Amino acid sequence: MRTESQVLRGQCALVTGGSRGIGLAIAQRLGALGARVAVCGRNAAALADAERSLRAAGIEATSFPADVSRLSEVARLVEQTTARLGDVEILVNNAGVGMFGAAHELSENDWDRVMDINLKGVFLCSRAVAPQMIRRGRGQIINISSLAGKNAFAGGGIYCASKWGLQGLTACMAEDLRGHNVRVSVICPGSVDTEFSPHAGKDPLKMLRAEDVAHAVEMLVTQAPGSFISEILLRPTRKP
Repeated sequence: MRTESQVLRGQCALVTGGSRGIGLAIAQRLGALGARVAVCGRNAAALADAERSLRAAGIEATSFPADVSRLSEVARLVEQTTARLGDVEILVNNAGVGMFGAAHELSENDWDRVMDINLKGVFLCSRAVAPQMIRRGRGQIINISSLAGKNAFAGGGIYCASKWGLQGLTACMAEDLRGHNVRVSVICPGSVDTEFSPHAGKDPLKMLRAEDVAHAVEMLVTQAPGSFISEILLRPTRKP
């Protein structure tokens, strides 16, 4: 674990979808900055592995299984996190799913699954922690979106719709909460070399790494108190 900067010492960070890939990289980075970290996900075994790896790096960490699309599970997640680590001061809404194909060929279940995780989950988690942040007079909510929230492509109808919706939700929440000194930001990465989607035909060496997204999160949580970076568009140097 890095020790040269502990700017988040004592703060509680909750990362959804934190058992692997981008979410785990973000949890590791926040922990390295001194935060106490909680991660959630739907795979209990993967969560246990993630918690062990975080603790092995000297990070105060815990994990809780949760489906962020279910109100009761989100309420329990925030309650458990608060009881274990304190009020949530940093929320990273990273949990997401991808469903690709022509929109007219996909099912209602496909639509519901993507929207429930990618959009409803952000709404539920943010709503659950916002009262804590308002009461404390500070906080940071970071939503992990995608350049698919900016660009259309064949086969991306449902996924793009969820991410375009996330852009709008983030912007409106930012206006709702900025008067309470709570910053709401969105990060839109391009193709990241994880197991999330197949990336057929793309060169992994030309893609973003999970650590690149974690670095963008670090930029947001360490910015000066009087500034507000609302959106980060993150692209690889070379097109994959």
